[in-house]
Amino acid sequence: MPHAEDRGAAPVRRDARRNRELLTEAAREVFREQGLEAPLDVIARRAGVGNATLYRHFPTRVALVDAVFHEALAGTTAAGEEARRAADAWTGLTAYLDAVFTVLASDRGTNDLMTTPLRGVEALEAVHAHNRRTVALLLERGREEGSVRPDVTPEDVLFALAALGRAVPALTSATTADAWRRPLALFLDSLRVSPAASPLPSPALSAAQLGDVLDALGPHSVS
Repeated sequence: MPHAEDRGAAPVRRDARRNRELLTEAAREVFREQGLEAPLDVIARRAGVGNATLYRHFPTRVALVDAVFHEALAGTTAAGEEARRAADAWTGLTAYLDAVFTVLASDRGTNDLMTTPLRGVEALEAVHAHNRRTVALLLERGREEGSVRPDVTPEDVLFALAALGRAVPALTSATTADAWRRPLALFLDSLRVSPAASPLPSPALSAAQLGDVLDALGPHSVS
């Protein structure tokens, strides 16, 4: 026969799980609307709990971000895997960037997460590494197939995508939801082999320099 304290423990655990679910869902909505720096008390109010409950489940903003965006980050990885399997590199690259930017344009929180550094989100580091590898593989294949100019590097592409991605929220809020498609199309055209293309100035960014540039582009004070 269970002890009285055991009988009381199950409802407490159910309540705790329910509060965590409410907080995660509320955070997903608020981050989508306002970005990763949205006030945590707004999230607690939307979840219908107090700030103390929020901090009991998620002691830091980073812990909350990690819980909220695990699925979204997995979706980016899946899109990269699909792009790698494309029949040709150009189709894979354009489809991959279309999928990524569709998310960046519709979810301010994911945009913040993917385009500026945020330390301590474990799943994010793996996604960034996977993203870089996907871009590098597709560029290499594109050069072999003759569709991508030979002097472009993964760092060139990743820098341009981060800068464009950061501009997407302002662009879409001032115009239309799919306004990002025009600058992305212009950027993609710059990657293609063309007799009119000028050689790129040297040197290209190194991986370490790219990291420094992205840090300077707008890191979040998330804690």
